[in-house]
Formats: sequence, structure tokens, C-alpha cells
Amino acid sequence: MEKEQSENSEKSLTEDKEDNISTEETPLKAQDENKIEKSSEEKILELEDKLTRTFAEMENQRRRFEKEKEEAFEYGGFTFAKEALNLIDNLERSKQILESDESLKNSTALSKILEHLDIINKDLISIFSKNNIKPIECLNKKLDPNFHQAMMEVEDDQKEAGTIIQEIQKGFTIKDRLLRPSLVGVSKKSENKDKDEETLENNEKLEKK
Repeated sequence: MEKEQSENSEKSLTEDKEDNISTEETPLKAQDENKIEKSSEEKILELEDKLTRTFAEMENQRRRFEKEKEEAFEYGGFTFAKEALNLIDNLERSKQILESDESLKNSTALSKILEHLDIINKDLISIFSKNNIKPIECLNKKLDPNFHQAMMEVEDDQKEAGTIIQEIQKGFTIKDRLLRPSLVGVSKKSENKDKDEETLENNEKLEKK
């Protein structure tokens, strides 16, 4: 009898332990499942973020390629156009050499040659203009570093300082870009004029005192 009681008590203890173990294991398993679910959600979010970034990068590349294609189409002849300007320069130099030749001065031959050179020059300018290559108008305008390059200063009290009074080499633009700047001479006040103005200002100050 005592033996049966001891066996029963051992069984009950064993069952209680198993129950305790099962109750302890259940919340642990639930926690593990939650961890798995969270990690899956995080992975999905990461994938979505990567996809979004990839699509954005692809769109940026597409826009960049489109811009490069447009620029290649519009400005592909930039180098050729710049080289072609040498034709105009050479014509202008030839004209100056002929005009300064004493043996040809005031001759009918010279006037005819110069007339033909002017026609060729006008034709070239016309062809360039049709292809959006246009000369920069600079005389009597203020010096603009974006389009002009000052090569010399000339004393001229009749013009405001910094005014372009001489064009040494014609500049050109291609559409909205600078092909080459105009090489120019700009006006400056004479030294005597500056001294006179300084003296006048000093006298005015003295009179006010």
C-alpha cells in the first residue's frame, strides 16, 4: 500500500514537472515566432527600399543619357565650328595685308579683290548664322567678361571707362554657348583727366570747409 502511494506521488510530481516545462516552452516558442515574423518584415522593407533606390538611379541615368544625347545633337559641331572661324580670321588678315601694300594702294585691282573678300566673308557669316553660330556685337558696349577679353586699354575721355572702342578679333556664340570671346580694346580716362578731376574734388572739399 505504501509502495503504491509512493509511486502515485512520484507520478504526480513527474506530471507537474512536465506541465511546468510545457507552460514555460509555450511563451518561448511564441517569442521565437514573433522574432521570425519581425525579421521577415524587415527584410521586405529592405527589399522595397533597395527597389526604390534602384528605380530612382535608373531614372537619373535615363535623364542624364537624354541630356547627353540632346547636347551631342545640338553642340556636336562645336569643335568644327571653332576651327572654321579660322577662315574668317584669315580673310580679315589677307584684307589688312593687301590694304597696307603700297604697290596696290588706290588701284582698281585692290578694290576688286577687297570687294570679293567682303562677299566671301559675308557668305561665311551667313552660313554660320544659319547654323546658330553668330558674331558677338561688342563695339561701344561695356566690357562683359562672359563674352569679351580685354587685350589693351586706350585713353579716351569721350567714352565711359571700360567701354569697348576697338575689336581686335571677332567673337562668336553657338546657340547659348560661347564659341570664342571677342578680343577687344577698352577705353580708359587719360592720366591728365584723372589728375584734373582729383584736383577739382580737392578744391570742392576745401571750399566746403
